[in-house]
Amino acid sequence: MSAVHAPVRTRTDAGALSLAVLRIATGLLFLWAFVDKAFGLGYATQAKNAWFSGGSPTKGFLSRVNVGPFESVFHDIAGTWWADTLFMAGLFAIGVALVLGIGLRIAAASGAVMMLLMWAAEWPPAQHNSAGEATMSTNPLIDYHVVYALVLIALAATASGAVWGLARWWAELPFVKANTWLR
Repeated sequence: MSAVHAPVRTRTDAGALSLAVLRIATGLLFLWAFVDKAFGLGYATQAKNAWFSGGSPTKGFLSRVNVGPFESVFHDIAGTWWADTLFMAGLFAIGVALVLGIGLRIAAASGAVMMLLMWAAEWPPAQHNSAGEATMSTNPLIDYHVVYALVLIALAATASGAVWGLARWWAELPFVKANTWLR
């Protein structure tokens, strides 16, 4: 009777698969935020406030910023057409890039900037908001925005798009070969 042997997975294989799962899950997180804000599925965004129904994906969040040195700046850009467009385009493009495993460098850079701006809007270093109420910040430096930014950077730095992604095909395209920052 012969023994059936399962294929042996190396740490490298397990790491590559883990990064692929992390990449796709993170991409779906960005895509979900886009879809909910675009169509108002009733989770973070109600149908009447959906972007495709004339609502603003930035107005609600940015107009309620009540902490930090950039409070007035965020109030000024809340609901502007360009902030809405950049935010939604960013959510969609970052999500697609991550799910497909392409353009991870630019997705990581733009996603990290988006996360930095959202971190600044919530301003975790503050213990009290502009009304003097406790912010309930759990960590003055490292919050989920910082963790997401670090995940994006790690995904781009490790070529995570090679497993369950189109990174190899993408890297062979002439315009990507000529512009390696697009990898």
